[in-house]
Amino acid sequence: MRHLPKVLVVEDEPAIAELIAVNLRHNGFAPVWAEDGPSAQRELDAVLPDVILLDWMLPGQSGLQLARRWRADARTRAIPILMLTARGDEPDKVAGLDAGADDYITKPFSTQELLARIRAVLRRRAPEQAAEAVELGGLLLDAAAHRVAYQGTELRLGPTEFKLLRYFMKHPERVHSRAQLLDKVWGDHVFIEERTVDVHVKRLREALGPASTMVETVRGAGYRFSAPAGGAAPAA
Repeated sequence: MRHLPKVLVVEDEPAIAELIAVNLRHNGFAPVWAEDGPSAQRELDAVLPDVILLDWMLPGQSGLQLARRWRADARTRAIPILMLTARGDEPDKVAGLDAGADDYITKPFSTQELLARIRAVLRRRAPEQAAEAVELGGLLLDAAAHRVAYQGTELRLGPTEFKLLRYFMKHPERVHSRAQLLDKVWGDHVFIEERTVDVHVKRLREALGPASTMVETVRGAGYRFSAPAGGAAPAA
């Protein structure tokens, strides 16, 4: 039997939640509804979903608080989070991404846009075709185990930061524009804005800690990954 991707919909408005659930079921997903943080946590404790649709404004804990909590928990930190919000302002979008969301969608939204964004975050989470390890400058990325370590210390990266780092490490010493990174890391996700790349690079640097200097900003051009001299060459 084919696995239907499970989508946890955390939304306190029943009419919106039901509309989302109906559209998801009709398009090959298995939606589960939670109306607030505690009920969402119970669902997560029972079975981990493939993706979380998380409303920004919830009773009790906000979507931002929940995203931060789930990103800090080793069990849930790799689950893609898509933030649902009525807030369209740029600072609010960035706040959602900073809290740990992989993407955001502003209400009202079309069914096709919602499905495209869900499929995009699921593609980013999918196992890499080539699951080899890459090591550069003391930084080791093991795609098969989905782990990153620097000088023997394991680092905690979200799913998008993991894919971004993997691309950087596979293509070091090259300048990558934001548009190129969107194409190579996010794929054909036409809704993503270039500003989103900056937010994920910022999160990647924070996760890398002392290794963050390897991700260089090339003013007016984009980003470059440069390992210290003597680092191992990437796999072909």
